[in-house]
Amino acid sequence: MTETIAFKPPGSYSSAAVPKHVVQQRFRTPKKNIPQTPIERNHFLQVIRNYVAEFNPVPPMPVDELKVHADRVIGMLKCDSIYRDYIGVLINNEMWREQIAAVPFERRLLLLPKCLRVESKCPAPFDEFGLLCKQCGLCTIQDLQAEAEKLGYATLVAEGSAIVMSLIQTGKIEAIVGVSCLSVLERAFPYMEAAAIPGVAIPLLQDDCIDTTVDLDWVWDYIHLTSDDQTRRLDLGALRDEVDFWFSPVALDTIMGNAEGETERIARDWLMRAGKRWRPFLVVSAFQALRRDLGKPLPEDIKKVAVAVECFHKASLIHDDIEDNDALRYGEKTLHEEYGAAVALNVGDLLIGEGYRLLAACKASPAAKAEMIRVASEGQRELCRGQGAELCWARSPQSLTQHQVLDIFRKKTAPAFEVALRVGALYAGVEQHEEVEDVLHVYSEALGIAYQIRDDLSDLGDTGETNDIAGLRPSLLLAVAHEKAKDAQKELLASVWRRHLPAGTSVKDIEALYTELGADLRAKTLLETYKEEAIRCLRDLENPNLKGLLRRVLGKIFNDVEIKGWCKEQEQLNGIRDGVRLETSTSAPEAAPRELDVVLAK
Repeated sequence: MTETIAFKPPGSYSSAAVPKHVVQQRFRTPKKNIPQTPIERNHFLQVIRNYVAEFNPVPPMPVDELKVHADRVIGMLKCDSIYRDYIGVLINNEMWREQIAAVPFERRLLLLPKCLRVESKCPAPFDEFGLLCKQCGLCTIQDLQAEAEKLGYATLVAEGSAIVMSLIQTGKIEAIVGVSCLSVLERAFPYMEAAAIPGVAIPLLQDDCIDTTVDLDWVWDYIHLTSDDQTRRLDLGALRDEVDFWFSPVALDTIMGNAEGETERIARDWLMRAGKRWRPFLVVSAFQALRRDLGKPLPEDIKKVAVAVECFHKASLIHDDIEDNDALRYGEKTLHEEYGAAVALNVGDLLIGEGYRLLAACKASPAAKAEMIRVASEGQRELCRGQGAELCWARSPQSLTQHQVLDIFRKKTAPAFEVALRVGALYAGVEQHEEVEDVLHVYSEALGIAYQIRDDLSDLGDTGETNDIAGLRPSLLLAVAHEKAKDAQKELLASVWRRHLPAGTSVKDIEALYTELGADLRAKTLLETYKEEAIRCLRDLENPNLKGLLRRVLGKIFNDVEIKGWCKEQEQLNGIRDGVRLETSTSAPEAAPRELDVVLAK
């Protein structure tokens, strides 16, 4: 039996204010014995998860035996043996993963190192159990600690195995989620092996014990790991590959029926062209999270729903390219450049019709199908409003504030993500649940804005696919730079807003101005802020499958592709800014001593 939903149309929501900015982690280069980029580290983690799932090594495991497994993974990855210790830690984490998932949050300890703080400005005092965080907002410790304690964890910001062993001996701690440098982890392994306490340890990216950084996404994931989330074992990489295969020629013919005539052939070819396929991936993710028979293969019929959403998206790209007069898409000619505007418009219209045809043809209940079609139509209306706002601006261009640009992002990009998630939920039979409805709206809005901000950043430099400066389109970077600029710089950027690049001024000159005015750093801060907003909106969601999967989906979307296009000068500037240590100091107030039972009772 299915429930009935009355989804709010996207246009009925008021414009969202910019969320409170999250604490930004410093940028520091990892040690040489740790993979240097998040992309590499996430690749290592996925390979190790597959390895542990296949060979099922059993913890606790002596260090020498762990190194044997690490060497096997090195061979699989064909990577430098310098990463052996790092790989060994990740293998150990994955061996304990399921055992930790079964331990209630209130029987777990989160152990954080004090070196994650900004040492030169941290006002927090110490007692015998470690740091007493003052919630000053300078580092990520406060957010991690607050979230863990809300779940029921005991938390400590401290170093050393003695404290950990004392806590274990109380019998109140049955699992540990820790963050530490590789050298400390290596010394801690014998203690964990002897105690046979399930534990994961996320390696710090540096080991100099001051202002260190960590893969925060990993820490959040391990903190929230629970056996209540039945989707935790889903391989999102494999799921995405499966969705991508649905857009191969044979698969599309099976899903949509054989193409008839040249117009359908062109439309199918456009569907198969390069693309990230995030929207159909979101359809399937929402379905997997909310389906009642998780564990069974995906039903063939879900493919119609997923492809329908991609039809809507690819149609919007055709129309946007014509409206923006773009010549390239995916590194190739846009459809109107290849076939002319008339043919391209017709193909876009055909794809919209194909999307609604596929939704109507799926095997959902009549009520669910009607709701899918309504949700899709409302999403399309909102998207057109956003695009229309930009087109109207182009007729009479003037400077926009960053809030106005973010509102365009909200209307242009977020609706497609929301449609994808909602039709996936509807197909799963979850047709009414105010909690799910509200969360999917907030999540989609934050995801869409973050996604568009990343596109703005990735357009920078020679490797950017489409440059907003050259195209004289609104961008967040231009809005921020214009707000910060003065005198001649402000007038120059005002000219760009008026869609006029002054003679002798190049795209690189404007990009250099973005860097000088800190627009890039502001955009990166907002990117992280909206990503964090998407995560925060899941806090009160009661469905553990949806909460867990949406959290990991966000990481998948933003960790699969690196922001590219930074020039060497930009990278050097970032290094200078992030490397400068503030000379101010703050005296720490006295704090009342804590007892071990008090720590465990927090």
